[in-house]
Amino acid sequence: MRIKFTLLVLFTLFINLLNAQKGTLSGTIKDGDINDVLPFATVLIKNSDKGTTSDFEGLYEIELEPGTYTVIYKFLGFETKEVTGVIIKSDNITSLDITLREATGTLDEVVLTAETARNTESSVLNIQRRSVNLLDGISSENFKKLGASDLAKAVKSVPGVSIQGGKYVYVRGLGDRYTKTILNGVDIPGLDPDRNTIQMDVFPTNIIDNIIVVKSATADLPADFTGGIVDIVTKEFPTRKEFSLSLSGSYNPNMHFKSNYLSYEGGNTDFLGFDDGTRALPISPYQPIPNTFDNNPLLTEITQKFDPNLGAQESNSNMDYSIGLTAGNQYTVGKNENKLGYIASISYKNETKFYEDAENSFYRKDPNTSELEMPLSKGQKGNLGEQNVILSGLAGLSYKTDRSKYKINVMRIQNGESSAGLFNQELNEGDFAIAIKNSLVYTERSITNGLISGTHTNEDATWKTEWKLASTLSTIDDKDVRATSFRIEENGSYSIPQNSEPRRIWRNLEEQNHVGKIDITRRYNLFQKDAKLKIGAYGSFKQRDYNIYTFRIGVAGPSGFNGDADAILADENLWTTSTQEGSFIRNSSVIDPVNIFESSQVNIAGYVSNEFMLGDKLKTILGVRVENFMIYYSGENSRGVVLNNESIMNKLDLFPSVNFIYALNDHKNIRLSYARTTARPSFKEASNAEIFDALSDITYIGNIDLKPTYINNLDLRYEVYGENAELFAVSAFYKSFKDPIELTYFQSALDNFTPQNLGEANLFGAEIEFRKNLDFLSSSLNNFRFNLNASVIKSKLQMYDDEFTLRQNTARPGEEVDDTRELQGQSPYLINAGLDYDNDKLGLQTGLFYNVQGKTLEVVGGANPDVFTLPFNSLDFTFNKSLDKERRSNLSFKITNILGSEKESVYQSYKAQDQIFSSRNPSTSFSLGYSIKF
Repeated sequence: MRIKFTLLVLFTLFINLLNAQKGTLSGTIKDGDINDVLPFATVLIKNSDKGTTSDFEGLYEIELEPGTYTVIYKFLGFETKEVTGVIIKSDNITSLDITLREATGTLDEVVLTAETARNTESSVLNIQRRSVNLLDGISSENFKKLGASDLAKAVKSVPGVSIQGGKYVYVRGLGDRYTKTILNGVDIPGLDPDRNTIQMDVFPTNIIDNIIVVKSATADLPADFTGGIVDIVTKEFPTRKEFSLSLSGSYNPNMHFKSNYLSYEGGNTDFLGFDDGTRALPISPYQPIPNTFDNNPLLTEITQKFDPNLGAQESNSNMDYSIGLTAGNQYTVGKNENKLGYIASISYKNETKFYEDAENSFYRKDPNTSELEMPLSKGQKGNLGEQNVILSGLAGLSYKTDRSKYKINVMRIQNGESSAGLFNQELNEGDFAIAIKNSLVYTERSITNGLISGTHTNEDATWKTEWKLASTLSTIDDKDVRATSFRIEENGSYSIPQNSEPRRIWRNLEEQNHVGKIDITRRYNLFQKDAKLKIGAYGSFKQRDYNIYTFRIGVAGPSGFNGDADAILADENLWTTSTQEGSFIRNSSVIDPVNIFESSQVNIAGYVSNEFMLGDKLKTILGVRVENFMIYYSGENSRGVVLNNESIMNKLDLFPSVNFIYALNDHKNIRLSYARTTARPSFKEASNAEIFDALSDITYIGNIDLKPTYINNLDLRYEVYGENAELFAVSAFYKSFKDPIELTYFQSALDNFTPQNLGEANLFGAEIEFRKNLDFLSSSLNNFRFNLNASVIKSKLQMYDDEFTLRQNTARPGEEVDDTRELQGQSPYLINAGLDYDNDKLGLQTGLFYNVQGKTLEVVGGANPDVFTLPFNSLDFTFNKSLDKERRSNLSFKITNILGSEKESVYQSYKAQDQIFSSRNPSTSFSLGYSIKF
């Protein structure tokens, strides 16, 4: 029995060894004269009987013994290409994309030499070269080179793209409202109600194939973008069995293993990114609360239900760490050899940040004095501890026949962010007062997304139908946000300010997003050239439910508690009927009708687009899109006016687009495009909500009367593609804005902000991108490459009358006020640069990468000073080394923010010294990672 078992094991190992010796050649065959794949083209291995054909998606795959081959690509009526020097390695996939052009006169044959296996960076460049849109992108291959564990760290290297707050994408220096984020081609809501784009740091790179940033519009794309559409493309199923594991850790000397780190006791499941109920609302928000004058013991019972922890507590901070697992495979099923594949991935990230001397302050211009310097209105500075946990999972199935493909993807992202701050405050209340403030915040976010899609063709693939149905549930819950301040009196004693009683806030947001789209493509001949007609329809329904419950803590009798926030709700200090003194939950308004609303957005769209050739060189894409966009609102405003599913916006608009691409040759293009687009108010902006941030002391107030912004876009680009993923491109663009939406102060309250339609604006810009191997300097520099992309942008907004009048009335002595300014959120320049070394023989990649964005208008002033975000000079170093010949295991090392730059926003006023609005010091961090594929 043992002998039989041993023979069976040896036989199995032998078979596996034989199978492992083979490699795979795969790729995509594309039509070089039109933006599409070339289905059913022939692929032959020269001097052998091996061959295959591409499927309806232009994809092909051949299993071969290790060696060097010549591959022939054919299609009737097209040139034949013969590629020599194609290297197949054992148990590896060699990827080779080929573009065939229509033959002129006779059937031509082109002989090429394969440099090396095509990597995914070349694939993204090929998408960019053949696309009808002006776009840029980054591939999963580059994620490793950049040492990027999440998309926020990766996407900032794309030309014209910057990341704000370590999370949010800005394209071409424009604010996030002008950028649209989609997942696998369909809308997805964000995790942050304060933003129009999704947080990029919640997406781990191990589940992503590439990121495509589209910068020019065509009719088949949504109309609500201007800077760019960021399309996050998740992984397809692999062509063979794959399992990978990645581990990483990061250490920041100024943040980790610090004994004065601030936190507070939460729940047992905080480490998984959600609260276990510890922070749940302890009573119904509708429960009547007695007054102290009622002499009712129920008041004490209600107060005892609230967690007494109000103060930030010192503890030890841990370092950052993450883990990721990915598995996938493909199987042949049925008599027709259909393909069934799956992909599954899970990742976990736990980050700890500690900012010493974090600052948020409010300054103003004093119109009653000739003094140019800005007086302080309110300032706070102190220590802030943050812990951010992200747990994500992706599962997908794909089934492919000879004419159809079906996909099901389910993705879940769970995010829990806890922070604790202890600040010293200065309050200008006629005379200066000194105070201390404790802030405890926990935000739980989640996204659950399901996508079903299909692609179908007829027998000769002249007709193609693509459809997608997606539903997303997004929740954001701020659970028991606590803000507690003590005023320090002249004699050193403490008191709770009457206008700043301790607050407990529960904020709940749930958003549903349902999207359906269908695109039908017909390939046909026009002017004896291939042409493509596309028609499509799109529908989306989004609904948001939002509420805020606020509880205030009152104190009868002495309120100093020696400045100890945790003593306020200690049992011995609670109000009782016997003492008639102590702390209690006030019966003041818990439910503010202004902060409870339901809102829905409906967008119904259709389009038609035609892509054709004018002559042999000029590709033309003409299209028009129609969108009917509606917002319905239920809620109450501050004047008591109640709206019940009221239509507050109903816009039917046409969005034309024209794109021209002139091919100077196969590697050079000139692009010209025009499109009309829009930027619409978000749920939060088109509302009456008043949202308080306990950390920054800022209150955001919605504006239900906002109008959409309309933008005319013009783009011109010249691009040259070289070998080995080299590229030179230079672009110019112009945009005109009608009724741009911008964030500005309430002039009567410096710490209250609101969105408004402010005037009209124009924007001019230029971009340059350069990717070049340095072997032209010396053959010894063959493995070095230099990358540079830079954008210069100039905007001018014509102020609306109220803003211009306010600026004139509060002008400082000697100041001349212009009636124009730059757009809010628009950066004057962006620079990304990198020098990297890539040695395939050694399995070594290393590089130095620099990123900076120019000074940007963050908050529009008027009677108050403007706030600007200062440049953050980011310099990172990465080192990646394969530890085996098969490149299955990899070690990575990264240094982030080598220059130690600080993130600062400042008030700026005429001839006055800059003053801090917000300041955080991320300092320098060191990361070490390991990954292995099985």
